[in-house]
Amino acid sequence: MRVLIVEDEVKITQALKFLFSKQKIDVDIANDGEEGLLLSKKDIYDVIVLDIMLPGINGIEILKSIRKSGNKTPVIMLTAKDTVDDKVFGLETGADDYLVKPFATKELIARVKALSRRKSTEFIGETYEFEDVKYDVKNYMLYVDNTEYKIPLKEAMLMEMLIKKPKQVFTREQIIDRIWGLESDILESNIEIYVHHLRRRLENTNAKIETVRGVGYMLKEK
Repeated sequence: MRVLIVEDEVKITQALKFLFSKQKIDVDIANDGEEGLLLSKKDIYDVIVLDIMLPGINGIEILKSIRKSGNKTPVIMLTAKDTVDDKVFGLETGADDYLVKPFATKELIARVKALSRRKSTEFIGETYEFEDVKYDVKNYMLYVDNTEYKIPLKEAMLMEMLIKKPKQVFTREQIIDRIWGLESDILESNIEIYVHHLRRRLENTNAKIETVRGVGYMLKEK
């Protein structure tokens, strides 16, 4: 899982990043509205934790931009304001959940995990399904045609990214950001190696990885 936290209080973000890492959840941090908006546009996150009160662009404006672009990533709003109007406004703008400061970190982590399961594919336990393909995200197990494969980590991360949001095009930049990290100097040609391996595994299924010329890849039905 990969989470974006947009929060201007550095001590809070540092503590959250540490606690999320103990849960084996990758976290990217933005400490102001401009950076938060820029990172949210990458559409590589499973959940976004978004503070309302931010320097520069506030959280509500970021949320509006996220939803206007068609990005359906679950969003948890954070705020120090504990009023019904604030909660209603945030939820009506497109937030999926709402947490008032100060909050228990265990509760935030639990809510993040719960929201990460709200995907466009069927989710059963730790397994995602699309057409006749099943993928176990916890154990890196791919099930096709009554055969199971334990696939390597990078290949598994790509499979997870695609099967969680089938029929969505992921750019090469998004894939690199998600799998190798924002600061990586990995070549785009490396992606094709993992795409090739996954395509071979999906040969006898009703699913395929399609190349969108000049853009990236998506998982769709044959």
